[in-house]
Amino acid sequence: MLSQDYLTLEDMDVAGKRVLLRADLNVPVKGGKITDRTRLERLRPTIEYLAGQNAKIAILAHFGRPEGQPVPELSLRPVAEELGRILGIEAAFAKDCVGPEALEAIAKLRPGGVAVLENTRFHPGEEVNDPDLAAHMAALGDLVVMDAFSAAHRAHASTGKLLELLPACAGRLMQAELEALDRALGSPQRPVAAVVGGAKVSSKLGVLKHLLDKVDLMVLGGGMANTFLAAQGHGIGKSLFESEMLPTARAIMNTANERGCRLLLPQDVVVAPALKPDAQTQTVAADQVPDTQMILDIGPKSSAEITEELGKCRTIVWNGPMGVFETPPFDRGTRDVALAVAALTRTQNIISVAGGGETDAALAATGQTDNLTYVSTAGGAFLEWLEGRELPSVALLKQAKMRAKAAV
Repeated sequence: MLSQDYLTLEDMDVAGKRVLLRADLNVPVKGGKITDRTRLERLRPTIEYLAGQNAKIAILAHFGRPEGQPVPELSLRPVAEELGRILGIEAAFAKDCVGPEALEAIAKLRPGGVAVLENTRFHPGEEVNDPDLAAHMAALGDLVVMDAFSAAHRAHASTGKLLELLPACAGRLMQAELEALDRALGSPQRPVAAVVGGAKVSSKLGVLKHLLDKVDLMVLGGGMANTFLAAQGHGIGKSLFESEMLPTARAIMNTANERGCRLLLPQDVVVAPALKPDAQTQTVAADQVPDTQMILDIGPKSSAEITEELGKCRTIVWNGPMGVFETPPFDRGTRDVALAVAALTRTQNIISVAGGGETDAALAATGQTDNLTYVSTAGGAFLEWLEGRELPSVALLKQAKMRAKAAV
């Protein structure tokens, strides 16, 4: 979606205003420590712009799954402290996201100050898009900036009804994500390639069907490729696959052929008797898998072919690993693809957009995250976008612009 479809920060008068910033603070934590600050660091452009306009910034966000109850270990207080360190300020913290404590925390802010409000999911009304909860949130601010694309697929109070109650615009991160996605599939440079991996065809069925109309080349990997190989009549040994999805896989292959979308399946694979880090592996042709072995990664010939074919494209969209990435040495194929996409982006100026937890991890592990055009941290929202769905928050941003135009 292009920026002309919704309001951006430049379209809003935020000077001196109380701004509700819906952000993504749902960072990974292990042993009480934040293990990846990427989502926090990506908020800097929006926060720094608002601070530069002397706005009072109140951040709304969820954290984990407290199921509508206050859960001390899911408090956003430690995240607020870490965000403050990233910004070089002392971020205030409110013990609730509505009511007197939230109002007081915002009132005490100096111009340009930041307050993090407590986990929105501590309220049962958040996940059911309760209008009363949204109204209490709206009472805290003059306008709302939506900067959490990762939560845009959920019509919750802070990402849904709230955007109907106040003037609303996209923040810098939301805008960057929407523009990157439009460059990838909305109005892409062709040829367009999609690299789709993961364990199951069933979990990516919506993605596969939608992309058949959008791309010229579809590269399939991971466990889902096993189902396609089986659908072609190849023996796949002890490999995991979805027998009930074989007719669907054949239908997808037929549809791809009719629509001129080339499907690229592995020509060689890495197999082992069991999924173990120390398993004895061998590389075999994809149609020569021994009965006692299971496919756990793509082979070097497949990696080379993928690299060659992607090099003929101008746009690449990637979601999902090529093998069991979490268990070396079955991460090699995914790493090879990550290096290839990064190199093509750097040397041939292709547009490359990637997303999904395992894809993000592969790029981070190879140090290539910054070498792609855009890497989404949105998870479920990115997947739903790949399926062609309109995300609730995005639809509401469009409506917010129409309301603003009608009011002029």
